Amino acid sequence: MVASSIALTHLVKKFGEQTVLNDINFIVPAGKIVGLIGPSGAGKSTIIKVALGMEVADAGTATVFGQTMPERQLLAQIGYMAQTDALYDALSGQENLAFYAKMKGLSKVATAAEIAHVAAVVDLTAALNKRVGGYSGGMKRRLSLAIALMGQPDLLVLDEPTVGIDPSLRRRIWHELGKIRAAGCSILITTHVMDEAELTDQVALLLDGKVMAFDTPSRLKQQYQVTTIEDVFLKAEGVTL
Repeated sequence: MVASSIALTHLVKKFGEQTVLNDINFIVPAGKIVGLIGPSGAGKSTIIKVALGMEVADAGTATVFGQTMPERQLLAQIGYMAQTDALYDALSGQENLAFYAKMKGLSKVATAAEIAHVAAVVDLTAALNKRVGGYSGGMKRRLSLAIALMGQPDLLVLDEPTVGIDPSLRRRIWHELGKIRAAGCSILITTHVMDEAELTDQVALLLDGKVMAFDTPSRLKQQYQVTTIEDVFLKAEGVTL
């Protein structure tokens, strides 16, 4: 495996006259959890979409495992959870998971085991036979996360995965992410929850389309002479503490 699961170099992305990403240099090292934090509109989701080939950069390069996306052969190695749930409301949770397992090329035997495991991680086992159209917003987010976790991907890309999820389940999910990382998976996660950023190996602060800082949580706190990542973020924004 290449040293960086995701590598963005001098990346620029514009929508009309607006520059959303401005000279982004950013990597997700192999086997690490990297957090991407920033206010709404900072460009977090755009970084993900350019990296995964859903948007085309105006300048610079974006690669996954050393290859420019979209690359069909790599899709089975990537678990992706978008901000917007891509679920089939007319199907049950079980049927949604089985559909995406087939898309990922899992065997029937592997699918049954994977569904049982990921449903337990996101606390949806009891709701698997219910129609997704009857799920709450939080349940749909949990199902989307379960789909991303299926198949033991080499790279997980999670866009605001814990929105609408209660603190105890959030803790369980982060415990699972730690186990997945220990197994060699690379994880890119965007979040508004600053205490989650403390749980990453490295965190990037994105403001106005630029990476203002990128380092381990402990070094960022040392650099900005504060005790929390939230205060790092406020200082980077120019707020006097």
